[in-house]
Amino acid sequence: MKKIALLLIGFVIFESNAQKNITNANDNNAPLHALQPDYPTPYKVATKETILANVDKIFTYLEQATPTHMIDATSGQKWEPGQPYSDQIKFSKGDFRPISYEWGVTYSGMLALNQITGQERFKKYVFDRLSFIEKALPAAKEFSLQHPDKQHALRGLVYPKALDDIGAMSMGVLKAQKAGFTGDLSYVVQRAEDFILKEEHRLPDHTLVRIRPLQHTMWLDDLYMAIPALMQMGNKTGNTKYYEEAIFQYESYKKRMFNPNLNIFMHGYLEGADTHPEFHWGRANGWAILTLCEMLEYLPANHPKRPELLLQFKRHLSGLMALQDGTGFWHQLLDKSDSYLETSATAIYSYVMAKGINKGWLDVRIYAPSALLAYQAVQTRISENGHVEGTCVGTGLAWDPAFYYHRPVSPFAAHGYGPVLLASAAIMELVEKHPFAINDSAIHLKEK
Repeated sequence: MKKIALLLIGFVIFESNAQKNITNANDNNAPLHALQPDYPTPYKVATKETILANVDKIFTYLEQATPTHMIDATSGQKWEPGQPYSDQIKFSKGDFRPISYEWGVTYSGMLALNQITGQERFKKYVFDRLSFIEKALPAAKEFSLQHPDKQHALRGLVYPKALDDIGAMSMGVLKAQKAGFTGDLSYVVQRAEDFILKEEHRLPDHTLVRIRPLQHTMWLDDLYMAIPALMQMGNKTGNTKYYEEAIFQYESYKKRMFNPNLNIFMHGYLEGADTHPEFHWGRANGWAILTLCEMLEYLPANHPKRPELLLQFKRHLSGLMALQDGTGFWHQLLDKSDSYLETSATAIYSYVMAKGINKGWLDVRIYAPSALLAYQAVQTRISENGHVEGTCVGTGLAWDPAFYYHRPVSPFAAHGYGPVLLASAAIMELVEKHPFAINDSAIHLKEK
C-alpha cells in the first residue's frame, strides 16, 4: 500500500507540474507565443534596489550573528589584550566563527560590496573582526607554544591542520589590506604560505592531497583552500613563484578530476585507485570555478597561461550551464535532477558568470540570462531575518551517492553567505552596466 501511495503522489505531482502551463486560448483569440508562463522563479531582472534590500537583511543579521570580541568563558567577561589567555578564551556569542574558511569568503564578499556601493559599513564589518583577531593573536601564539596540545579559539591560525584552517582566511586578510586595513596580520599570511608550500601533504609530483578519509585523497575543494591565497601573495609581492604554484596545482587537479565529456569536475579522487567513482558535487565545482575566476582576475595580463585558463573557464561554464535547473538553481549533485536544489553553488555560479562579464571575459549576451536567473533563484532563499536558506552543510567526500543526496541543509551553514554577497555585488555591477529587457518573451540584452 505504501508503494501505491507513493506512486499516486508522484503521479499527482507529475500531473500538477505537467498542467501548469496549459491554456484555453488559441491562435484565433490570442498570440500564444506571448502568453505569460507560470515561472517557478520570478522571471525578471534584479534591480540595484532589490539587491540592496536583500543585502541589507543579510548584513543586519551577520552584524549581530558574528563575534566582535572575545570573552573569558569562566567569568563571562570580555577578554582584553594583556589579560591571561587560555583555552577558556572564546569568541563572543554568535552563529559563525570569524576565522573559518567560509568567513574568508564572506570577508571577500563584504569588500566587493564596499567597492561597488561605496558604503563603508561593509568594509567596517571586515576591519572590526580582523582587528580583534589581530589583538588576540600574540597571546594565542604564546599559549600554543606553552601548551602545544591544547585546543583554543585561534589554534587554526597558529597550528593549521588543513588548508581549510588558513588558506581562505589569509586571502581575506590580503584583500582587506588592499582595501586599507592597517592591522598587522602578517603572521596569518606567513603561516598560510608555510602551510601551503611546505607543510600540507603532497603526492610525489607535489600535488596537494589530504590524508583523510583515506591516504592521498584529493578534494576538489582544496583548489579554493590554497590557490586564491597564492594569487594574493603573488599580487602583493610580484613574486611569480606563487602564480606558478597556483597554476601547477590547478592543472594537476584538472588532469585527474575534470570530465571533458561533461565539462564538470568530480568531487574526490583517490591516488592509486584503479577506478574513480564520479560524484559531481555542486559546491565543489563552485569552489573550482571560483578559484579559476580568482586566477583570471589576479594573474598578470601577459602571463602565457592566461588564454588556456580562460578557455578552461568557458569550458567549465558550458558544462554547468547545460545542467542549470529550470528554477534557476543547480542541484546538489549537478547531473542528478532528483537531488535537491542547492543555494551556495547557485550563488557561486551566478557570481562567476557576472564577474566574467564585468571583467570582459564573457559575452554579456550569452551568459547574462543564466547569471540573472540564478540570482533570482538565490533571492528566493533570503529570508526576512537575513538567513540564507537551502545551503548544504559542511561536506566531506564519499564514494556512494547517498552521502551527497542526504546532506542536511541549514541557514547556519556558513558556506552560503559569502557566495551570496559576492553574487550580489557582481550582479549589481552587471545590471548597472548593461540594460536588459523582455524581448520576444525572454530576457535579453537591450540593444542600443
